[in-house]
Formats: sequence, structure tokens, C-alpha cells
Amino acid sequence: MTKGPQAFRTISEASDELGVPQHVLRFWETKFSFIRPMKRAGGRRFYRPQDLIVLKGVRALLHDDGYTIKGVQKLHKEQGVRCLLAAANGGEARDELPFAAPEPTIAAPVSATPVEPARSAESEQGLLDALGALEAAKARLSRLLNP
Repeated sequence: MTKGPQAFRTISEASDELGVPQHVLRFWETKFSFIRPMKRAGGRRFYRPQDLIVLKGVRALLHDDGYTIKGVQKLHKEQGVRCLLAAANGGEARDELPFAAPEPTIAAPVSATPVEPARSAESEQGLLDALGALEAAKARLSRLLNP
């Protein structure tokens, strides 16, 4: 069974996907402060999809473009994550990481009138179906816990 595109990857899966040994990924963590995989109990690493994209950019810059570690650090410091995204995409610049929260910006003044998000009848029906399933599960749990 293969994992979905949004699934977290272990260090061995990330290593296979990137074509670099596991010890190299651990070394890069010590050299690049922007590489921070999630760590579970026992120190086990899990890489998010956005982590893999950044790692692909680092690998491309180091292995394909001939940058040094200090060169990649300087590039990231001067240009941010965009340069890593571009390297991961073969030079095509992208503005943001998929699945990542946007960077905070200065908010515009909030209007007094709340804006409702656009909803389609199909998405609303899907939400109602999910709500019905959750309410049925809650009722079953209540019956089991309070006979």
C-alpha cells in the first residue's frame, strides 16, 4: 500500500524519495535551521510534504547546481524559501509551499460586516451527511456507555 501525497514520511521513506542516505538528512538538519521534521517519542522523525519539497530544493542546489552548504545557507537567508522551492521545481518559482500555513502578514482593517464563504449545494450536502454520521456515532456511543 502506498501513502497519499499528504502523508508524513519516515526518514527511510524520505531518504528513498530524495535519493540521499538517511545520515545526510540528519546532517542537513544540523546545518540548515529551516529543516525541522516532526519528532515523535524516542526522537523518530516524520517529514511533512512541505519538508520534502524543501529537502528536494536543498538536494538540487547542493548536488545538481554545485552550491556549498554555506552557499545554500546564504541563499536562503537572502531570498527565503522561494529559492528552495524554485530549485525543487527545476527552476520554476512558486510562491508558497503546498499544505503549509501562510506566513503572517499585517492584517487589513476588519470590516464590521462578516463575509460568508461561498458554499455550493454539493459541499453543503457533504457537510450535512458528515454531521449526520457523527450524530449517529455519538448516539451509539451514548447507548454503549449509558445502558
